[in-house]
Amino acid sequence: MKIKITLLFLMTIASFAQQDSQYTQYMYNTININPAYAGSRDILSVFLLHRNQWVGLDGAPVTNNFSINSPINESNFGVGLSFVNDKIGPTVENIVSIDASYSFPINENYTLSFGLKTSGHFFNLDINKLNIYNQDDPQFQNIKGNFSPNFGAGFYFYSDATYFGISAPNFFETNNYNDNDIKVQKEKVHYYFIAGHVFNINQNIKFKPALLTKIVEGAPLQTDITANFLLYDKLTLGTAYRWNSTISGLIGFQISKSWFIGYGYDAETTQLSNYNSGSHELFLRFEIATKNRITSPRFF
Repeated sequence: MKIKITLLFLMTIASFAQQDSQYTQYMYNTININPAYAGSRDILSVFLLHRNQWVGLDGAPVTNNFSINSPINESNFGVGLSFVNDKIGPTVENIVSIDASYSFPINENYTLSFGLKTSGHFFNLDINKLNIYNQDDPQFQNIKGNFSPNFGAGFYFYSDATYFGISAPNFFETNNYNDNDIKVQKEKVHYYFIAGHVFNINQNIKFKPALLTKIVEGAPLQTDITANFLLYDKLTLGTAYRWNSTISGLIGFQISKSWFIGYGYDAETTQLSNYNSGSHELFLRFEIATKNRITSPRFF
C-alpha cells in the first residue's frame, strides 16, 4: 500500500502539474508545440534548451531539448526534427519527432502554413529509485520501457510582425504502465493557441507581447502572457506571467548574426514556492541562411 501511495504522489507531479514539457521561452522554439512552424523563418535553425524546474524539490522535472528545422530549397515545404528528454521523479521520457509543413501566401504580407508531426515516445519507470517494501510484489518485477507512437497537426498564420497558431502536437491519449490499482501516467491531448505581434516603438526599440493558451482535459486552463523588448537588435529583456502559477524574468542576447543565447527564471506564485527556489531555463540558438534564400530575421 505504501509503495502505491508513493507512486500516486510522484505521478501527481508528473501527470497533473504538466504532461507535455513546459517552456517559458516557447516563442523561440515553437516547433515543439506546432509543426507548422517548421521552416517559417526561411533559415536553418538549430535550438538547444535545458530547463531545471522547481529547484530544490526532490524528483522535480528536468528537461533537455534539441531541435532543427529548415525550409526545403526554394519550395513551400519545411521540415524539422526534435528530441526531448524529460525526467520527473523515477520516470524518464524520451520523445523523437519529425515535422513537415507546407506554406502558401495569403497576400503579399501574410502566409498560412499547415504542419504534421509524427513522434515516438519512449517511457521508462526506474523502480530502483523507489522504496519497495514488498520486494516480491509481482507487479514491480516486469516493468519495462513503454513505446507509443503519436501524431499531431497545426496551423500557423504569420507575417513579418504578427503570428497566430493553433495546434495539437499529439492526437492520441496513451497510458504508461497501468493496472487495476496504479496508473503511472496518462498522457492526454494538449491543444495550443499562440499569438504575438511586434510593435516598432522607435528605430532602436521593438516591443513584442505574446500569448500562449494550453487546454488539457481534467487540468486548469493554462495561459502565459509575455512581454519582450528588443533593444538595438541585440538585447532582449522581458517578463512573463503564467496564470495562477509563476512570474518570470527573461533575457536574451544576439551574440552574432548566427548565435542567440537566452535565459529565463520562473518564480512560483503558489504554495509550491515554499518547497523550491524557482525554475531555470537556458537556451542557445544557431541559425544560418540556406542556399538561395533571402532572409529577413524576425523577433519570433
